[in-house]
Amino acid sequence: MIGGLFIYNHKGEVLISRVYRDDIGRNAVDAFRVNVIHARQQVRSPVTNIARTSFFHVKRSNIWLAAVTKQNVNAAMVFEFLYKMCDVMTAYFGKISEENIKNNFVLIYELLDEILDFGYPQNSETGALKTFITQQGIKSQTKEEQSQITSQVTGQIGWRREGIKYRRNELFLDVLESVNLLMSPQGQVLSAHVSGRVVMKSYLSGMPECKFGMNDKIVIDKQGKGGTTDDTVKSGKQSIAIDDCTFHQCVRLSKFDSERSISFIPPDGEYELMRYRTTKDIILPFRVIPLVREVGRTKLEVKVVIKSNFKPSLLAQKIEVRIPTPLNTSGVQVICMKGKAKYKASENAIVWKIKRMAGMKESQISAEIELLPTNDKKKWARPPISMNFEVPFAPSGLKVRYLKVFEPKLNYSDHDVIKWVRYIGRSGIYETRC
Repeated sequence: MIGGLFIYNHKGEVLISRVYRDDIGRNAVDAFRVNVIHARQQVRSPVTNIARTSFFHVKRSNIWLAAVTKQNVNAAMVFEFLYKMCDVMTAYFGKISEENIKNNFVLIYELLDEILDFGYPQNSETGALKTFITQQGIKSQTKEEQSQITSQVTGQIGWRREGIKYRRNELFLDVLESVNLLMSPQGQVLSAHVSGRVVMKSYLSGMPECKFGMNDKIVIDKQGKGGTTDDTVKSGKQSIAIDDCTFHQCVRLSKFDSERSISFIPPDGEYELMRYRTTKDIILPFRVIPLVREVGRTKLEVKVVIKSNFKPSLLAQKIEVRIPTPLNTSGVQVICMKGKAKYKASENAIVWKIKRMAGMKESQISAEIELLPTNDKKKWARPPISMNFEVPFAPSGLKVRYLKVFEPKLNYSDHDVIKWVRYIGRSGIYETRC
């Protein structure tokens, strides 16, 4: 697996060095410094092969983490380990910096002893590690703590410790989506997809089991076969087709494959339950209608209309429209009925900002752009108009159908848990050609 792990500063000096295999020598350290850190050209690939040795590296601020191997290993697993290592170090001493690494190098070596065994990744869950590696180092443990450590290391639930208690049991669920769009000037959708995350914060006592359900198309179709299609249509809950999804390790994948129900024992605090991606039946929150007219060779007339395509009771916020201008622009006169617009010469764009906009509304901006005469015969490429916004719904159409909590050992039921669900849709790369 991993032959060696090295942590460098921005100068190429080795801060942490741990070799697990005999085939990795001191020359590997120098090779990475010369060919990657001090390379004349910027190294974009996260994998560098030097003299039949593979270097998998990630960078955090001015610190390089490099895993070295001469074997044909699973690259995705190596990067997953490096990112986990970054998360563990952040959980123990905050920001990953040269000073913090030097101050905590003993702790880092202790963590590496637990996380990596002969180059093979072991338990890398922060919650499990913190039960027997404290901030000050390893201390003498009581019999109760030793038994707790044993259950954490050998048990199946490494992401949650036992004995958690809260006065008030609360569960927060955020559906965070990023909608990406490329539209033609005529209004034809060239490409569109939504990348979503379900982020949860759980403050629950004991070892509860949670069940989370959404309007997944496969689930709705199964219910339809059972004779409840009319009920689904009446309720107005349309199903969504999820193209691909990934889950936190706490989710029981066997139940998801068989029942399409997301069942899990939640970690304590904040965590990302799942990621997903959809490409069908996307609700596009805004439509941008551009009109660009060239008046001779020294003047451009631009008119842009934006229309909101969601319920009138909802409000979009942090709306920003960026209208590109030619490089030889000498002056711009802008007229907008709503919001504020300003020409930014350094960015070659007119930036139009609107604080809030209700659904089923439209607003427009007009601009006269004066151009300097130029000898360049090439026509202006007309870069696309980009847009940023935030809306209080999920553009994919995802809805939380239920969120249930079961804890048989303690005296509280699903009705005693306070639950909060929030939907936030943001723009990703949201562009319209003009």
